[in-house]
Amino acid sequence: MTTGAGVRRSGVSDAENRAATKVVTRSAADRLRRLRWLLTITFTSLNAIGLIVLGGLLIHSDTERGETVLDLDLHRVTSTVSKLISYDDPMLISGPLNNDAIETQCPQFAVLPGGIGTFPGQFSRTTCVPVDRNRLAGYAHDSATSGHSLSGYTRGTGGELMRVLVEPLKDTQGRYFGAVVALSDARSMQSAHNHLVVLVVGGCLLLICVLAVTGHLLSGRAIRPAAAALEQQEVLLAETAHDLRNPVASLRALAETALRNPDQRVELLPRTVTLAARMGDIIDSLLVRARLAAGVDQLALQPVWLDQLVTALVEDTTHNGAQVTVTAAPSLVRVDPSLVRRAIGNLLENALRYGRRPDQQAIVHIAVAGGRVTVADNGPGVDGTVAQDLLDRFRTGSGSTGLGLSIVRWVAEAHGGTLNVYNAEEGGAIFELDLPLANPSR
Repeated sequence: MTTGAGVRRSGVSDAENRAATKVVTRSAADRLRRLRWLLTITFTSLNAIGLIVLGGLLIHSDTERGETVLDLDLHRVTSTVSKLISYDDPMLISGPLNNDAIETQCPQFAVLPGGIGTFPGQFSRTTCVPVDRNRLAGYAHDSATSGHSLSGYTRGTGGELMRVLVEPLKDTQGRYFGAVVALSDARSMQSAHNHLVVLVVGGCLLLICVLAVTGHLLSGRAIRPAAAALEQQEVLLAETAHDLRNPVASLRALAETALRNPDQRVELLPRTVTLAARMGDIIDSLLVRARLAAGVDQLALQPVWLDQLVTALVEDTTHNGAQVTVTAAPSLVRVDPSLVRRAIGNLLENALRYGRRPDQQAIVHIAVAGGRVTVADNGPGVDGTVAQDLLDRFRTGSGSTGLGLSIVRWVAEAHGGTLNVYNAEEGGAIFELDLPLANPSR
């Protein structure tokens, strides 16, 4: 059995049309895929920049906090030592300092000459970290010469990281005679800081990965409406070109024949009008479907007596000698009557055109009950392995377009119904269109 609601094809094959449609779809899909990746990269990059800045500020803040803690402890030492010593050229008077507990505690310190001072250096009795004394003497000389406090990092003799604070010392005449150099072991602070850096960097990398995945998902969701709209546009163009190609070719052939044979114009004119009407029906069906799919129009749902709609449709349809019978029970459905009429008309036209045996007129029986319209014919039936594929666009039993049945299924799904096809035991194909029943009280 050949199913479909269009004329038989000539020229370009179904396979070629499907291949062209796939090329267009693939091209659009590639563009959308690139757009999705661009959105993902943009979203991830912006968030990554924010995370990097935030992580850098956090690391810098931790560095300053650690240095502040060390400097406060060092300043406590230098200020205490400064109060406990005095200078009487050329002697350093440090008696009170020798009796203070700070001499035996960490941070360690040293009082070293600089400026006008000539006294020998004095070191705390506890050495927390061994350090080069000549280096400390240089720090003291620089501080006393400049008259400013110095702070920074230095290394012990074993490479240990140390924080150093140098405070210049004045005599009673306001002259700088030396400096107090205090040193604190900075390894524990540095270890904690390095641990924080690892956590921040690792956390930022993890968040960037999560943001990349999230951005990819969000970008996919964001372009989904655009993808759907583009797909609808491409399908509409493909279906229009697909279904109009043969009628246009046939119409041109009829016109050329009429030009070459003026005596056949009367015979050719009805066929020309029929082809033009078919082209108009195809365009109307595609435009209605496209406007509804795009949300420009809405389904005009209303209670409809399905049995009356089908009976009137059969009476208005030209049967061309075919035998069409209707068995209908009252059935109230809630549908868009114009769309349902078009869908049932496609089923009836399909049965009249293809649902017959060779050299026989079609015999079609339509049954209506419980919101279901069943259209049965006496044709050769359909291949059970491809029965459902026949309801897809461009899939038919022979060379027709298959667009009519795809519109029927689309109308059914738009109303929350279904369209099924199968073979009758005694032969012939049966199409069942199920529509939602209406609530009589509404």
